[in-house]
Amino acid sequence: MTLRTPAELADALPYLLGYRPEDSIVLVALHDRERRGRFGGRARLGIPAHAEDWASASDQLAQGLIKGSERRGARPESMVAYLCQEPGAGESGRDVMERLRPLAQLLRTACGRLDVPVIEALCVSDGRFWSYTCPGQGCCPPEGSSMGLPGTSVLAAAATYAGLQVRGSLRELTARLTPWETTAAPGQEVALDTASMVLVPRILEDAGRAEVAEEALTLARRIRDRLAAAPSVPGMRPADLRDDGLLEDEEAATLILALQDRTTRDRAAEWMEGDEAGPALRLWRALARRCVGPYREHAAAPLSLAGWVAWSTGDELEAREALAMALGSDPDYLFARLLHQACNEGLDPESIRRCLRAERTGRGPVPEQEASDSDASLSPTDPGAKSDGPCAPAAPPASRRRRRARTSVNGGARPPRRGPGAAGCHGSRPVSESSRVQDRPGRSGERADAHPHAPGDGGGRGSEEDG
Repeated sequence: MTLRTPAELADALPYLLGYRPEDSIVLVALHDRERRGRFGGRARLGIPAHAEDWASASDQLAQGLIKGSERRGARPESMVAYLCQEPGAGESGRDVMERLRPLAQLLRTACGRLDVPVIEALCVSDGRFWSYTCPGQGCCPPEGSSMGLPGTSVLAAAATYAGLQVRGSLRELTARLTPWETTAAPGQEVALDTASMVLVPRILEDAGRAEVAEEALTLARRIRDRLAAAPSVPGMRPADLRDDGLLEDEEAATLILALQDRTTRDRAAEWMEGDEAGPALRLWRALARRCVGPYREHAAAPLSLAGWVAWSTGDELEAREALAMALGSDPDYLFARLLHQACNEGLDPESIRRCLRAERTGRGPVPEQEASDSDASLSPTDPGAKSDGPCAPAAPPASRRRRRARTSVNGGARPPRRGPGAAGCHGSRPVSESSRVQDRPGRSGERADAHPHAPGDGGGRGSEEDG
């Protein structure tokens, strides 16, 4: 279908991303095909809290999307920009629009420097939208235009027919991967402290490390099967609460610590398809929620596994968010960096799946149809290998920051700098400020043509003028 007006563009945003963005800057690339602006890649970044950071954020987003599109051989001809933020205390939607007007101009300038004009810039707030490209000739109401009820537009009907879904807000999507901040968190932290004192000395020894890996994988399989057998529950939040109730604190602590070992983590990554994938994804989400307090940095491992399984099963939206959150927990986590880059560049996960299948088959069958020992890792060894996804040992990163006992990428472990329960931790960075989502052209973006308003179309708004 064809979109011609700002209202249609505003209504299209959740379907382009797969969720309703919050506190977000979104750029959508347009590709001119016979004068039809077909949607291409999309990029999202959280709106920085401080206005002095807006210029660098605008440059980062514009360069990331345009350069990424160029690497895929499809440089965009133009852009549509969205600023999405709900009013704060004492604010109205119009106040938000006026406050963010300098950010809209910075976005247009950043894209213009790269010779990709922003032909429409919209602010979406409090159920209404405003166009920053409106020439101010009375065509746009000062109070903004209503977005209408979600799911009631022609576009919503067409998207539903085409199988496109909007899965709630970004906050709802990330909540299922965010560590607890509830009354249950202290009990989980105690369990992590206790497990750390028992497991870390064993992981520090080669023989003990292999034993811990086998015990942890056996436990993980048992919990995975337990989740698979649980009755289904509708809704993300109820389903996550059900899964939390099926996982004991001590079990979660054992798995979180064991997954800090690269070999154990890579073997767990083999549960990536078929009947294993769904329960495994639920397990990795549940473990990420259990990385509470000073153990937040440990979430990089289960978040990376969640991102990998989501990507492997075709859910690129959750994959990008989970991997971005993993990098927010630990910016130096190589496994997450490589997967995040590969997913953003639109590579086929099948090459990695083939590698992991081969590793699993090479170990041979055992009673539970699972693997035994292996020191192979999932990590490309050179830039050219990233698209092939070979399983080869990777060199350790130059620096790895850990406040708790963490295993290194070559299978060893580091002792804690302070005793369990007393260590500090780098808190995970907010997803809205650390993640960048770059979608490749395809799927939802290829199902609609964009015709943003131009003079004489859709109210006579000038496509290049400030409102």
